[in-house]
Amino acid sequence: MKKWTLSLFLLTSSAFLAACGSDEPASGGGGADGVEEMTIKFSHVVAENTPKHQGALAMKEYIESESDGKIEVEIYPNSSLFGDQDEYQNLVSNNVQFIAPDLTKFVGNNPQFNVPALPFMFDNDEEAIAFWDGEKGQEILSSLEPDGVLGLKMWPNGGKHLTNNERPIDSPDDLKGLKFRTQGGQVLEEVYSTLGAGSESIPFSELYTALDQGVVDGQENTFSNIESRKFDEVQKYMTVMNHTRVDYAVFTNTEFWEGMNDATREIVEAGLEEGTKVAREEAITLNEKAYELIKERGEVEIIELTPEQTEEFKTALEPIYEEYEDEIGADVYEAAREAAGQ
Repeated sequence: MKKWTLSLFLLTSSAFLAACGSDEPASGGGGADGVEEMTIKFSHVVAENTPKHQGALAMKEYIESESDGKIEVEIYPNSSLFGDQDEYQNLVSNNVQFIAPDLTKFVGNNPQFNVPALPFMFDNDEEAIAFWDGEKGQEILSSLEPDGVLGLKMWPNGGKHLTNNERPIDSPDDLKGLKFRTQGGQVLEEVYSTLGAGSESIPFSELYTALDQGVVDGQENTFSNIESRKFDEVQKYMTVMNHTRVDYAVFTNTEFWEGMNDATREIVEAGLEEGTKVAREEAITLNEKAYELIKERGEVEIIELTPEQTEEFKTALEPIYEEYEDEIGADVYEAAREAAGQ
């Protein structure tokens, strides 16, 4: 009788504990569906009418909708939270959860991030996307994990074009003696020194003023960045070159990323996929629109290079590939050329 009573007590206790446990939220303080309540900060340095911001908006809308508002995504454009010089450090510290910087910002961490600066490597966004979505590109994006940072998805911005205040540029000799603002990095600096020009790294948020005050003679950027920041107001000439690229990637803090439970990360990852889709589509559309707006405004004289003139620039810059092959890697060159169909 005592054994039967004890067994009944244990069975009842187990059933009671199981019933209590079924109502407990998933780890991280989520509700019954397991989705955690949190605020995510996404900081970037460009304007609202750019592919990057449109991608961030699509990501925000998806995550907030699919989480029923449990996850709030705050977007800070125009360096309004952190700028070029401090966004990475604040990502490492988890003061912000997502940033989408120009990939060449990381050449000091890994010289393979110089790929967007390789002159005339990619003709269009599709080729650049193929590289960064491929095995070698993903390997490079993952190389910052020792800092507690994980690269997730590449967001293109497009080919870059030259603006300057001194003279029309349609041959390599025309750059001699001029100084251009670049995003920095070994290869970009070599591009300009090879052409007899100087280069200087200036935060994007300060570039309009630097051009207006003559700190530098010119700069290189995509049509959407030139138009949205109105660089054509303070420049006289624009050469359509597509010689190097601006490619971003979305980076996150690994502690934040790995700390989410499965239900939460599933929504955030799906939101990132949606943002990536929109950013990639908008890169083409907005650059085309921006070029038309620049032409309509008529602030700059536009020089469109002929195939023969483009070939002259390619020939002048070809030695850069041999110079940096050991540093960047022959395997990276091979993967990039395969993505470009070369």
